[in-house]
Amino acid sequence: MVRVHPQMNTRQLDLLHWGLVPHWVRDPASTRQPINARSETAATAPMFRDAYARRRCIVPADAFYEWQKTNGAKLPHAVARADGAPMALAGLWEGWRGPDGAVLRSFTVLTTAACAGLRALHDRMPVVLEPQDWPLWLGETDGDTAALLRPSPAAFRVWPVSTQVNNVRNDGAHLLDPAPSLV
Repeated sequence: MVRVHPQMNTRQLDLLHWGLVPHWVRDPASTRQPINARSETAATAPMFRDAYARRRCIVPADAFYEWQKTNGAKLPHAVARADGAPMALAGLWEGWRGPDGAVLRSFTVLTTAACAGLRALHDRMPVVLEPQDWPLWLGETDGDTAALLRPSPAAFRVWPVSTQVNNVRNDGAHLLDPAPSLV
């Protein structure tokens, strides 16, 4: 993900653990580690408010997955920008320091109501930031960050993918390959 480094005040690309671990928890193993956070409450919810105020980030993504409920089954779909551009998802990051001094840096992705083109698939989606919004979101310029937490105006394409995405042990670009619809 992309964050502004706190000491150097420059953008930095980092690999972080997906699933937010707040800096104030005693034991990460016994704490919920959410991969998503509702944008409507992130600024005030104890789990996210410090990160929202001071540690916002951008999570680059080619696509994201959503599961559509159909005939009692949840069928996975990939979602990407129709123009083929990568997405910049709004995220929050934290640094947790263990008793041994080791630091675990983690993040979560903010969600909002789905845009009109995706509502048939799911009622929520990640917050997708446009390039002109990046400086404000990262805290490089002043302004109303809450105004950025809206359904994306971008057009998206959606396609069914294999149920292999349902298992976290499966990894690889092939998971984005179109699968025949199971409906």
